[in-house]
Amino acid sequence: MLTNNSIIDAIGNTPLVELKKVVPPNAARIVAKLELGNPTGSMKDRMAKSVIKNAEKRGWIKPGDTIVEYTAGTTGISLALGCAAFGYKFLAVFSDAFSNEKRIAMKAFGTTVIDVMSDNKKINENLIKQMIETSRKLSEQENHWWADQLNNHDAAEGYYPLGEEIWQQTEGNVDAFVHAVSTAHSIHGVTKALHKHKSDIKIYAVEPEESAILSGKPSGSHKIEGIGIGFIPPLWQPDLVNEILTVTTEEAITMARRLAKEEGIFAGTSTGANVVAAIRVAEKLGAGKTVATIIVDSGMRYISTPLYNSL
Repeated sequence: MLTNNSIIDAIGNTPLVELKKVVPPNAARIVAKLELGNPTGSMKDRMAKSVIKNAEKRGWIKPGDTIVEYTAGTTGISLALGCAAFGYKFLAVFSDAFSNEKRIAMKAFGTTVIDVMSDNKKINENLIKQMIETSRKLSEQENHWWADQLNNHDAAEGYYPLGEEIWQQTEGNVDAFVHAVSTAHSIHGVTKALHKHKSDIKIYAVEPEESAILSGKPSGSHKIEGIGIGFIPPLWQPDLVNEILTVTTEEAITMARRLAKEEGIFAGTSTGANVVAAIRVAEKLGAGKTVATIIVDSGMRYISTPLYNSL
């Protein structure tokens, strides 16, 4: 039997499933990549693998060094796995605005977690920028390297295989791709891979209605973990996107709960946002078309949050 050489080799090649019960009649088919099938239960494993391997190749880090990063937790867990597997220490700048499950998971991998306290658990521009600056300062220590995900071009490369997998698994039958924006690396990486095969695939970006800065609205606070950083990501490429859709926190929460109850897919709020937007696109395109989106991560890391603890 063929086995993987390490846990890193188990990243990717996740299943693609068709959503059935949450999709309205006469809408396009919606298919979704189950990225919760990655080792940590998140698509961010792909990014972490690319960032660490490229940093090694460029001589920016050596075994025993400490990687430093600001994180809402999902990227942090993936980097924590990567550091454990590749032989690095990891220092994560985190916040009480994000789920405690993420903190526990990072610590399980041996991560040192530093907190930046939020304003009543609100996710907004001020919080994210405080986390960024805290991690920048911490990375100035000897033998520390700052991953700086927002400005790290290697992150998008990690998502090229995700786009290739969507193309292969749909047998080239994909008309639109819908995905939420945080750093923008995942939507850009998938888009570039898909467009190599078919340049007219429509790309729809998703952001929180309460902080729809990509849509030209004021920065605000929301509670969709992992997306909507409150300012335009430095590496954002608007020319790659056909349209920007907004989803409220409440809509994202409601859909995440529906996915669990009706489709058997246990995921987080960013996934809920993806599916809400994908349904809108599917209704617009109509029957006979295919819309692809992403099940970003597992709902297991949100059990203590209002998404699931109030059921």
